[in-house]
Amino acid sequence: MNICLNDKIFNILSDVVTAENVKAYVIGGWVRDCILRRDHPDKDIDILIIGSGIDIARKVAKKIDPAIKISIFRNFGTAMFRSDNYDLEFVGARKESYHPGSRKPVVENGTLEDDQKRRDFTINSLAISLNKDTFGEFLDPFGGLTDIKDKIIRTPLDPDRTFSDDPLRMIRAIRFATQLNFSIEEKTFNSISANCERIRIVSSERIITELNKIMASGRPSKGFLSLEKTGILGIILPELQNMKGIDTKEGKGHKDNFLHSLKVLDNISKKTNNLWLRWAALLHDAGKPLTKKYIEGTGWTFHGHEIVGAKMIPEIFRRLRLPLNEKMKYVRKLVSLHLRPIVLSQETVTDSAVRRLLFEAGDDIDDLMLLCEADITSKNEVKKIKHLENFRLVRNKLQEIEEKDALRNFQPPVDGSEIMQTFGLKPGKEIGIIKNAIREAILDGIIPNEHEAAKELMIRKGAELGLKPVNPASLTSGQEAPGDDR
Repeated sequence: MNICLNDKIFNILSDVVTAENVKAYVIGGWVRDCILRRDHPDKDIDILIIGSGIDIARKVAKKIDPAIKISIFRNFGTAMFRSDNYDLEFVGARKESYHPGSRKPVVENGTLEDDQKRRDFTINSLAISLNKDTFGEFLDPFGGLTDIKDKIIRTPLDPDRTFSDDPLRMIRAIRFATQLNFSIEEKTFNSISANCERIRIVSSERIITELNKIMASGRPSKGFLSLEKTGILGIILPELQNMKGIDTKEGKGHKDNFLHSLKVLDNISKKTNNLWLRWAALLHDAGKPLTKKYIEGTGWTFHGHEIVGAKMIPEIFRRLRLPLNEKMKYVRKLVSLHLRPIVLSQETVTDSAVRRLLFEAGDDIDDLMLLCEADITSKNEVKKIKHLENFRLVRNKLQEIEEKDALRNFQPPVDGSEIMQTFGLKPGKEIGIIKNAIREAILDGIIPNEHEAAKELMIRKGAELGLKPVNPASLTSGQEAPGDDR
């Protein structure tokens, strides 16, 4: 399997460790992804040293380029540096033991096998020798190669011990299974279910890193189904868990909104790698459990769930340690607007309604349309085709109105400063009234989105409020000042 060690960096590593008479191995993700012929864009290489990882890191860096800057973490016995787009981490082999009730391990120097035992999964415990006499030799005491062949996620040791040592590994097992399209071995899966409550002691920052990797996978629903089945989902994302299930009354049921949301997530994942658009897809119906109501003669309703769901987004982002910035606002906006194009597609599409949608969605209108199209999960192909055709008509109308009225990221052609200057006003409610009248007139198609038309309306609206321009010469040609006798 020397294919894993083709790059010149491995020859340099081999030269150094052989000259120093130190045993060294490439271990972990690089080896796994190499065997899977999987792209490894981060180019992270973990080098395991039987001895001092810091000392070997210095010698390798010096051989490559004496100017390389090395990051040293003495408490962990590790050193890192970057070279030729590779991130190399050197660590001394170690073994770990845990006292009951503590997440912090007691770390001691160890052998290669000790280090492989402490790894999370067999597929991540594979090692390849870097020494000249055994260069390229695999060391696989736990059957990682077989598990890769069989597409199995399994822990090297008893899974209860592995997950107790670091409960995040439970989500990592699900993440790897999702990314690689593997299955979690039964004993390991059952252990995740049995130990799911332990996830409460893991920081949100570590959890969200794994969740985002699940979200970024080819079919993220696989991961969320496993999170739900093991009991972890209800602990870390109860808003999604609460969507699960179907209530029936008088013989009428509604769709399982949890499964529907996962389908929408998978649908949109086929179209985009935008992580935040995927989050919007996952949470677009988060408000449904709180708005669910049965109305006799009508059935189950979820009126206003888009507004309720949008209000839930900041708290979800805060708890999960997702960014509370434009990313959160973007997700909140899409959740709040996700029904609008659907409503448009079910009725006559008026210019006014399209203008308002463009005004509110701005540059996110294309992403919103992607979300709405992904939201069509009906198994009735005729119905699905009809909805998609209606959305095509909405898209055409959006393009037509945008080209004509330039309403994306709308800025009023007359702003507050011009209103104050025209009427000699200080900041006050009159300015808001006039600005609102101009905006509504443009959105309703009463006036074009142009400065002169907006200025004329400003003068007329000002007159209704008893305002006169302080400089009549500022009026458009042929326009009389309000209140003049002629």
